[in-house]
Amino acid sequence: MEEAETRIAVIGLGYVGLPLAVALARHFPTAGFDISAARIAELKRGHDRTGEVEPATLRESKLTLTFSPAEIEARDLYIVTVPTPVDAHNEPDLGAVRAACATVGTAMRKGAVVVFESTVYPGVTEDICGPALAMASGLVCGRDFFLGYSPERINPGDKTHTIERIAKVVAGQTPAVTARLARIYGAVTSGGVFQAASIRVAEAAKVIENAQRDINIAFVNEIAMIFERMGISVYDVLDAAATKWNFLGFKPGLVGGHCIGVDPFYLARAAIDAGHHPEIVLAGRRINDSMAAWMAERIAAQLEPGSRILMLGLTFKENVPDLRNSKVADLIARLAALGHAVEVHDACADPAEAKREYGVTLLASLDGATSFDCVVGAVQHEAYRALGPEALAKLARPGALLADLKGMWRGLEVPRLRVWRP
Repeated sequence: MEEAETRIAVIGLGYVGLPLAVALARHFPTAGFDISAARIAELKRGHDRTGEVEPATLRESKLTLTFSPAEIEARDLYIVTVPTPVDAHNEPDLGAVRAACATVGTAMRKGAVVVFESTVYPGVTEDICGPALAMASGLVCGRDFFLGYSPERINPGDKTHTIERIAKVVAGQTPAVTARLARIYGAVTSGGVFQAASIRVAEAAKVIENAQRDINIAFVNEIAMIFERMGISVYDVLDAAATKWNFLGFKPGLVGGHCIGVDPFYLARAAIDAGHHPEIVLAGRRINDSMAAWMAERIAAQLEPGSRILMLGLTFKENVPDLRNSKVADLIARLAALGHAVEVHDACADPAEAKREYGVTLLASLDGATSFDCVVGAVQHEAYRALGPEALAKLARPGALLADLKGMWRGLEVPRLRVWRP
């Protein structure tokens, strides 16, 4: 069979799966599958609520969209891009991966290759997914069907490092499968393809990418705590340190989301299973998970009891609507527990999702928002970065606190307000 005739099904059409499916559909007969009928309906209307794919691109795509398992039967290649969160005890939750294996196992036929892009710890693809696929299909792994792994590297909201430009890591159960995956992924990206030594190596590479960022941010968060006690702005310190050619440019902040705030726990689980206690990995998580409470307490210490607070931003990062694992929600909850009344505005988030996930009612707009005792800049949405001194001053009463958590208003002289930042 010609490679261009490879029939592909992408399982899961979220931030990762949809851009990948659209890119693959330019080169191969591709179906995008999601269990949510509502998600498929909105995509067929040309609307992607994640903002990753433009309406025109979606409408022009040759991608087949479906929530019916029958429409992904007998495909040559299945790519699984479902979420891999943690549970309430910070243990890996592979429920979505197992469900995807059941769906794919029922649909696939002899000769199929199943590739996982979901972030996991080393061994999941071969030790958990392989047997699950075999049970659902009645086929023999490594003989009737084959496994692969290619870690996702989508950065939500990033229009530069897109699937068509980033380097892809691939690994297959056999050298032939690896080579085939290299050709397929190589057709959609100009960033090149790296063939990893094994599936476990590829799994490990992905899980340490985000753990490394988590640890670096934890270090900067800790020095922010240290320098705040000394009356020194960590942003001023970072400006000075950044003049050294090999200084790493990380900034303090709240580390949430579905990757950096989650993946280190997958690495920790694998380490513990292997008999090693991961001190640095878990220390980074403890520091980053403590930042919301630390920031809340530092803000509250500068306010009168029962102050009115305006929180600008709720999503886990700037310029995206993604609310998963938002640490701003923890900040809001802590401030409320300290006795303050918190109102929230977000320029990107979906109000219904904010209410459903966190019980937060978002302000419809900033029109009429005024006389707050404190304004907190929590997320660097462009709409907030663009606020000038007068616009910021209008949100608060004279003498109120402006808590610039992200340093996005550095250099602005804001009249009548006290300014605090880590």
